Amino acid sequence: MIEVTLIGTGGMLPLPDRWLTGLWLEYIGKACLTDCGEGAQIALKQHKLKLSHLDMLLITHVHADHISGLPGLLLSLGNCGKTDTLHIYGHKGIKPVIEQLLCICPILPFEIEINELSLEHISKFEWNEITISSIPLNHSIPCLGYSFILNRKPVFDPIKAKELSVDVKYWRELHSGKSVTADGLTITPEMVTAGNRPPIKVTYMTDTRYFNDMVNFALNSDLLICEGMYGDDEYADKMTEKGHMVFSQSAELAETSGSKELWLTHYSPALTNPEKYLENIQSIFKNTIISSDGEKKFLK
Repeated sequence: MIEVTLIGTGGMLPLPDRWLTGLWLEYIGKACLTDCGEGAQIALKQHKLKLSHLDMLLITHVHADHISGLPGLLLSLGNCGKTDTLHIYGHKGIKPVIEQLLCICPILPFEIEINELSLEHISKFEWNEITISSIPLNHSIPCLGYSFILNRKPVFDPIKAKELSVDVKYWRELHSGKSVTADGLTITPEMVTAGNRPPIKVTYMTDTRYFNDMVNFALNSDLLICEGMYGDDEYADKMTEKGHMVFSQSAELAETSGSKELWLTHYSPALTNPEKYLENIQSIFKNTIISSDGEKKFLK
């Protein structure tokens, strides 16, 4: 089961009632945080997310509202007893920026591994049984979007296992995809499962103009998390100039990509009541959520 939490929904600067946008994704005891704006560690604590589970940090880009909270987060991680390596990923050229931020927290009880991803094409890597992909976005500076795909195990069929007289002690091993041999008989996973299940997919894209490649990247997402600086289309041209999207563009992306659910986030500080646009946006994509800080979902 994947736990997904939006630690904040704001863009540009934190507000008394709105932290900066960031995504916490946790699976089997390890967590990945995407973006780290000012005060991120406080938002995590407010939402009762365990810093000790944080294993990886993804950065979309180096505007302050997405990375300026890094030193504070790292110091908090050290104070909560982290000693294993923190893996940080971002776009090509991000390493010197992170290294400069580290100058104000030079002594940490854990290692930091910085990895740079392509700004020319989609990159993929594996983490905690999840395939993470990055796509170059169309913002005012280099920026990445991310997707997370978990290939779920086939459904285990205990009736088939019992018919084959498979001891219960082997069930977990078989469900994990391994064959077992007992009493001279080899049992394969296919003999005790009931077919494949579709993968779980979460896609996260903020700080970008709309462009066609976003559709394929978000294709068939169970959950699409996308920015909406404003709810009113009158701001669309202005936001395009600045490298952003409005609510209707994100809703169109969700509809075109066949996503199952859309969470809007990264609101302008001037947008004090995003909920008032819900009915209009749901006319474009019905399963749209006007997210609030701490928005949470469990995918299984």
